[in-house]
Amino acid sequence: MDFYYSPGSSGCRTVIMTAKAVGVELNKTYLSVRKGETLNPEFVNLNPQHTIPTIVDDGFVLWESRAIAIYLVEKYGKDDSLYPKDPQKRAVVNQRLFFDMGTLYPAFSKFYYSLFRPTKPGTLEDYKKIEDAFQLLNTFLEGQEYVAGDHLTVADFAFVATVSTYEAVEFDIGKYSNVSRWYENAKKVVPGWEENWEGVPQFTIHRRATHNMDFYYTPGSSGCRTVLMTAKAVGVELNKIILNLQEGEQLKPEFVKLNPQHTIPTLVDNGFSIWESRAIAVYLAEKYGKDDSLFPKDPKKQALVNQRLYFDMGTLYAAFSKYYYPLIRTGTPGTQEDYQKIEAAFEFLNTFLEGQDYVAGDHVTVADIAIVATLSTFEAVEFDFSKYSNVTRYYENAKKVVPGWKENWEGLQAFKKRVQERLAEHKKN
Repeated sequence: MDFYYSPGSSGCRTVIMTAKAVGVELNKTYLSVRKGETLNPEFVNLNPQHTIPTIVDDGFVLWESRAIAIYLVEKYGKDDSLYPKDPQKRAVVNQRLFFDMGTLYPAFSKFYYSLFRPTKPGTLEDYKKIEDAFQLLNTFLEGQEYVAGDHLTVADFAFVATVSTYEAVEFDIGKYSNVSRWYENAKKVVPGWEENWEGVPQFTIHRRATHNMDFYYTPGSSGCRTVLMTAKAVGVELNKIILNLQEGEQLKPEFVKLNPQHTIPTLVDNGFSIWESRAIAVYLAEKYGKDDSLFPKDPKKQALVNQRLYFDMGTLYAAFSKYYYPLIRTGTPGTQEDYQKIEAAFEFLNTFLEGQDYVAGDHVTVADIAIVATLSTFEAVEFDFSKYSNVTRYYENAKKVVPGWKENWEGLQAFKKRVQERLAEHKKN
C-alpha cells in the first residue's frame, strides 16, 4: 500500500496511527509540499486535488485522512471496534470526525499558521475560537475516557493528531481537565503514538419516525437542507422545529443540553442526539435506508462517499462561506484570493465528475445530497458555474434524480430572500 505523506501533517499522522492499529504496513513516499512535489503530474494523475495524505491500495486511490482511516479499519480491521457498525455509535464517531475537521483543526490553522507565514497575524477572535473548540471538546469528554464512546475509535486517532499539534505550539491543554485527562491516557493506549509524536512539527432496519424524531433547523441552511433531502430519500418524517439564530434560540439551556456545540441541524431520534449535517445524513441512511445504496457497506465505495463528504465540508462549502458570508453580513465580499478558492473547488469537482453522473459512484449517495445542497446555495447567490461543464451537467441531472429536491429548493428560496434583504439593507446604509 503506497502512502504519500509528510510527517508533520496531522492528517498523515492520523493515517499512520490507524495503519498501526490494524496492522497494515505502508510504503511511505514523502512529498514536500513547499517544494511543490504534490503538483507533479504523476501525483496529480493519482489525486486531482493534489493533497496529502493519499493512499494507493492495489490500484484504489483515496485521499482525505479521515476517509482513509475509516477505509483502513473497515477493510483491514479485525473487528468493528475502531469504527462501529451500529448506526448510533458510528454516528457519534462521524460527528466527532467532522468536529475535528470543521472546528478544532481549522481553529489551529487560522491562528497558528499565520505565526509561521508572512500573512496577516491571527487575531484575538481567532484565538477565542480555539478556546471555544477546546471547551466543547472538554464537554464531550465529561465522564468519558474516549471521544466517541466507551472504547478507542478512529475519532481518538484524529483528535490525538490534532491535539498533539496544539501541544507542539505549547497551547495550554491543562486548562481543560477532561481533555488533559483523555490526552494523557491516549498517549498510552493509542497505537502508533510514538510515530505520531515523532512526526509532530517542532515549531520555532427501515422505520418511519414521526413525533419521536425532532429536527432542529432553519430552512435556509444548506446543512439543514441536506438532512431534509436525506430524510425524504429514506422515507423518514421529521418533527421540524425552527430555531431563530438571530434571536439566540440555539443558546437556550434546553437546546445546549441536547447539543453543547449549539449548532444546527440537530436531530434527536428517540433520545439519541446527533448534530453535523453529514453525520446526520449518514446516520439516517444507515439506520432507516431500505438498502445500503445511499451509504454503501463496501469499504471502497463507502470511502469515496466519505471523501466527497469531507471535500464538500472542507473545500467546497468552506470556500462559499469564506467569500459570500462577509458579503451577506457586511455588504463587502471576501477577497479575490477567497474567490479563487471557490474557482479551485469547482475545478476539483469538475474533475471528479469527468465521465460520472454522480459524485461517488454510479448512483445517488448521501454525498450527492450534500453537494447538491451546496451547489444550490451557490446558485442562490448567482455564482456562474456554467463554465464547469461536468458540474453543470451533473447539477441539472441531480435536480431530477436527487430525492427531496423540492424541499431543498423551498428552503433555498428562504435563504435567497434573506440574502437579498440583507444586501438591500447594506445599500441603504
